[in-house]
Amino acid sequence: MLRVEGLSRRFGGVYALRDVSFRVSPGELRGVIGPNGAGKSTLFNLIAGHLRANGGRIFLGDRAIERLPSYERAGRGIAIVHQGACVFRGMSVRENVMVGAHRRARHGFLEAALRLPRFRREERRLRDLADALLDEVGLAGLADRAAESLSLGHQRSLQLARALASEPSLLLLDEPASGLRETERRQFARLIERLRARGLTILLVEHDVPLVTSLSDRITVLDLGRVIAEGTPAAIREDPEVINAYLGPPETR
Repeated sequence: MLRVEGLSRRFGGVYALRDVSFRVSPGELRGVIGPNGAGKSTLFNLIAGHLRANGGRIFLGDRAIERLPSYERAGRGIAIVHQGACVFRGMSVRENVMVGAHRRARHGFLEAALRLPRFRREERRLRDLADALLDEVGLAGLADRAAESLSLGHQRSLQLARALASEPSLLLLDEPASGLRETERRQFARLIERLRARGLTILLVEHDVPLVTSLSDRITVLDLGRVIAEGTPAAIREDPEVINAYLGPPETR
C-alpha cells in the first residue's frame, strides 16, 4: 500500500529525516514512534505532500507520488488527521464532514449557484453520508452544533469522520490521542480498532507507547531522523537500541 525509499528532508543544514525506508502492507496498522525531534511529523507531512523531500521516493500502491501536490495525493486516497484541532469554524459539525466528501461530488459551480437537480441530489447524499460517519464516531447527536464549540476529544473524532468521508485507502493519524482524557483515549482506541478491522491501512504516530503497541501490527522507530528499528510490538519493546534511545528500562515505562 505504501512504500518509502531513502526519504530525506533537511531544513537548512539540519536533516529532519535521512534515508528513511519502510513498507506498509494493505490493511496494516503501522505505528511510528520516537523521541521529540525524531522526524515523525516531518515524515507524515512528506507522505501527505505538505512538504517536499530533498531525496527519496514515495509510492502509493505502484504509483510514485513524491512529486504530486497534496490535493492530488488526497484524490488518490491519502487522508490525514492532524494533532491540532483543525476544524472549519463557523460551520456545523455535519458541514465539516461534508467538506471531506467534496471529491465525490460531480456538480459544477453553476449547478450549485442555481441549486439545480444534480446539486440537490448530491447534497442529500453527502448529508446522509456525513450523518452515518458522525454516528460511527459517536457524534450523531452533535451534528448541528458549531464545530468550534466541541471539546478537544470530540473535535478529534470530527476530524476523523471528515477524513473517512474522502474514502481513503491510507489514513495518517498524527498523535490522535494527544491532549485527550483517559476515557477519550480509550474511546478513540476502540474506534481505530474498528477501522483496522474494516481493512483500512493506517499509519499512526503517537507518543503513548502502550497505546501504539496495543494497536499496531508493526512499529517503525525513528531517532534523529533515522530508522533505528522495525518489527512487531513485542520485538520493539525488547530492542536494546530502542530502549536506549526512547523507551528506557522496564521500570520507567
